[in-house]
Amino acid sequence: MSRNLSVVSTENGIGKTAFALALGMVAKEHEIEVGYMKPLGTRLRTRYGKPLDEDSVLAKKVLELDSEIEDLNPVIYSETFIEQAMKGREKTVKLRKKILNSYKKLSKNKDLMIIEGGGKLNTGGIINLTDFDIAELFDSDVVLLGQFDSPVDLDDLLDGTARIGKHLLGVIFNAVSEMNLGKIETLVTPLLNSKNIPILGVLPRKKELAGIKVRELSEELGAENITNVSGDASIARFLVGAMTGEDALRYLRRVKDTAFITGGDRSDIQRAALESPGIKCLILTGGFEPPGAIIGKAEEKNIPILVVQSDTLTAVETAEEIIRTGRTRKVQDVEIMKNLIKENIDLDAILKPN
Repeated sequence: MSRNLSVVSTENGIGKTAFALALGMVAKEHEIEVGYMKPLGTRLRTRYGKPLDEDSVLAKKVLELDSEIEDLNPVIYSETFIEQAMKGREKTVKLRKKILNSYKKLSKNKDLMIIEGGGKLNTGGIINLTDFDIAELFDSDVVLLGQFDSPVDLDDLLDGTARIGKHLLGVIFNAVSEMNLGKIETLVTPLLNSKNIPILGVLPRKKELAGIKVRELSEELGAENITNVSGDASIARFLVGAMTGEDALRYLRRVKDTAFITGGDRSDIQRAALESPGIKCLILTGGFEPPGAIIGKAEEKNIPILVVQSDTLTAVETAEEIIRTGRTRKVQDVEIMKNLIKENIDLDAILKPN
């Protein structure tokens, strides 16, 4: 009989997928037969005319699974699905049966089933299939991933651990900055110890996992790179430019690893952005191409210019969604996470619990 381990996170984009798949790779190295399932598909992209969860597609590749994607991800949790659920056309009992049927196939001859959460802890609430409900359904041990950028983040973490209750195996802090590593040791650990909440590990922030490549961003946005500059630079954040060129120049000196979004007709602010060493690409909206001088300057500075047809507001919303839904897109990301896990996680507590 398989042991079930749910990997969930307090928020989207914390690194849940990379951790879940990397943990699976480590378990396989320990000669543990590993299966994977993501009951609710939330990171969707249309392939071959139908929506597929990209995390499940990556899991199939990374963990070398011969399972069908429809079993790895039995419920496509799209906006259309949610609307149907609101109308009463998606029934929890039927959905649970579908998930259990897929699980029965996936868990055959497996020692460990890694069950990835849908996004936030309460994703799936409308059909009573949140991460908490899934943990109950499978009687899973639960590893909760959280962030610690500020003390406020502990509110979500503590609320999550309380709701997970008896299923909680422990918590892991991911992508912690060097500045906050000391705070976790001196402030957070004593607090959680006092509440009998095990800390299974603290993963330091890794630059390679902290952003998205310009070329990947271009693909996600449906943009055209109008320069002869490669898309190898990493983007960690977005900035919208609506100020004057002079004001922008003062502000832009402080940014780092940033994609700058502005109208395609704002050559003054585009010129200012190209003077900032922290700007890694320009995203120009409205389908307007800048003057040749701007393109030449961008190529001289090795900064790609991406042109999108959408307006600025839509481009910003799409960019924020890219960040919100996470950044694990390739096998190399999982390999990096695997090494972090080996160096920083209490693997015996996760893979060989009492």
